[in-house]
Order: sequence, then structure tokens, then C-alpha cells
Amino acid sequence: MLIAKLKPQLIGLSLASALLSSAVLAAEPSVYFIEPSDGAVVSSPVTVKFGLSGMGVAPAGVERDNTGHHHLLIDLDEAPDLSKPIAADAHHKHFGGGQTETTLELAPGEHTLQLLLGDYLHRPHKTPVMSDKITITVK
Repeated sequence: MLIAKLKPQLIGLSLASALLSSAVLAAEPSVYFIEPSDGAVVSSPVTVKFGLSGMGVAPAGVERDNTGHHHLLIDLDEAPDLSKPIAADAHHKHFGGGQTETTLELAPGEHTLQLLLGDYLHRPHKTPVMSDKITITVK
């Protein structure tokens, strides 16, 4: 008798759980900074932690659906060409090992940081997964 009374509640919970899972999976992927925050005043070396939702992290060279690896864009005035692989230089740092944080030596002054997720070949995804640009000040 108790089981019969609980069945509608269990069905309701199962349905709610399925709907919530669908909503989470349907959400657009996003990449963001865990730290530092926009406007932060920091000392060098600067610890930068990357966040990602709606996708997974996989190292460069590993082709898996719905995954990518982080690229940190430093002091860029304009976004890179999103139709080409992401450059590797002082302004485009690659984290092809699947890293989700780094420590940067930055000169005193104002700096901009932005994250761009790349696929297994360092290319931006068809729908680019890019963070907002943040500005930090190194004292």
C-alpha cells in the first residue's frame, strides 16, 4: 500500500529529473574565469583558473565530441580569426594538456584576459566558445 502511494511521487521526481537533465544538456556551452575576477588588482605571478560548462575538457590531439581545451588570450585588441587554428605566441597561450589553470608573469599595469576553447586541432568550435574579456591590474 505504501509503495502504491509513493509511485506518483517517484514518477514526478523522475520526470522532473529528466527535464532538468535535458535543460542542462541543452544549455549553450560557456567558458569563464573562476579567478581572477574582472577588475581585480593582483600581484605577479597571477594565478588564472578557467571554468567550463556545457562541454568537457580533452587534451589537444584527442578527438571527442563536445570537448575542447583552453586557450588564454592576453592583451589582444581584437579576437583572433575564428575560422583558423588559434596562434601560439605570447598573446595566445595554449593549454593542450587539458589544464584548467595557470600562473602568469605579467608586468605591472592593466591587462586583458579572454578564454577561447579550441578543438583537438586548436581550432575554435563551429559556434565559438569564448569568454567575456576581463581586465585586471597588476600592481
